[in-house]
Amino acid sequence: MSRKQDAGVGRGLRHGWRIAAAGAAVVMVLGGGMAVASVLSEDDGAPTASPTSSPSGVPSAVPPSSTAQAAPDGTGVPAEPSIAASDGELAVRVSPEGDTSGVNPVTRPAVTVTGGTLEDITLIPDTGGAPVAGTVSEDGAGWVATERLAFDTGYTFSYTVRNADGQSRSGTSGFTTVEPANEADAAMFPRDGSTVGTGQPLEFTFSEPVTERDAVEAAITVTSTSAQPGAFYWISDTKVRYRPEEFWAPNSTITVDTDLFGVDFGNGMIGNGDSTLTVRTHDTRLAVVDNLTKTMEVYIDGKLTRTFPITLGTEEWPSTEGYMVVMEKYASTRFTAESIGLEPGDAAYYPPTVVQHASRLSKGGAFVHEALPAAQVALGSINVSHGCVGMSPEGAAYFYDTFGPGDVVQILNTDYGPMYVEDGFGDWNVPWEEWTSQP
Repeated sequence: MSRKQDAGVGRGLRHGWRIAAAGAAVVMVLGGGMAVASVLSEDDGAPTASPTSSPSGVPSAVPPSSTAQAAPDGTGVPAEPSIAASDGELAVRVSPEGDTSGVNPVTRPAVTVTGGTLEDITLIPDTGGAPVAGTVSEDGAGWVATERLAFDTGYTFSYTVRNADGQSRSGTSGFTTVEPANEADAAMFPRDGSTVGTGQPLEFTFSEPVTERDAVEAAITVTSTSAQPGAFYWISDTKVRYRPEEFWAPNSTITVDTDLFGVDFGNGMIGNGDSTLTVRTHDTRLAVVDNLTKTMEVYIDGKLTRTFPITLGTEEWPSTEGYMVVMEKYASTRFTAESIGLEPGDAAYYPPTVVQHASRLSKGGAFVHEALPAAQVALGSINVSHGCVGMSPEGAAYFYDTFGPGDVVQILNTDYGPMYVEDGFGDWNVPWEEWTSQP
């Protein structure tokens, strides 16, 4: 589902974990092995087993809930269950429960005491290293972690609790976090620190299929110095694009915060990192290619600067029309007929050919490039290409030197229809109403 981000800012850390991250918290026997409350009798201090029910006086350090999963507001504060607690009982609640595996590392482990206070508490990675930082509640009866856990790591609680009579008990409890097989990565194009044209959409690619699209979108915040609102548009279950309604403002800065650590992508796959990326735009560069006049007009910041004769695709190999964005460019590269589906013997087949100053417009093979010597006489008069924009040596060199990734080419009057979004960056051919209403 597409989600708009207003005024250049959009955020919502909605982490709906489905992985068996934490499970129910466990009631530990103090110094024993039974999963029930341990009771210190007021008469003789001998521990006896007690059934579980709802307690009173739950410490404020841990809010009530039914599982030890990350909270839906993204705080990562774990939940705790209800247990019996009559006067004189001393019981410990541990979350996640002992021996739980696949705990989402965004979960904040916690320990809560009923009928006493914490005397000592540590949560240490089994691989060694510093204990996990945490805070104790004001009443001394609760502890909650304040830093993230790591993926694929075992952790062990060690604690000592004491009641008002001075009697104490100690215990341990362990759990493990999500394994590498359930980690999900994300990458953005353009790269951090890039300077691009004003037509460059932001593209996010995920290592695993995303079924929880709303959660992933909510974890990505895009802001710009131009304060342009934008929206997401899913190309596939592993790729989503983001753009404003109009081209990015020239000479602006776009900042992208991805808070994907711990986000449930769906199917048990969990995002494994956060990042802050910055992209800048330069001046507006637009090349308008008109099939009627067989010319390319180059506009820099809205001003016409150069005009060149061109040739486009033949009727058998027509050029698509609409907006395209330069994807990459080569000073020299080799074209093959096989790359566009032709085989030896086909009427339009051609041998491998080296071309100069080639700027890619589509994955399917549309380029702006220097036309072959035999096609130079066709410039400005007839179409002889396989769908590319052919230019003179001077024109192709100028385009190559002036245009780069993110700069825009608009092709008019070929009557062939626009380039598909997924065939490159045909994003600007999708009406804004359609872009923002994707199911």
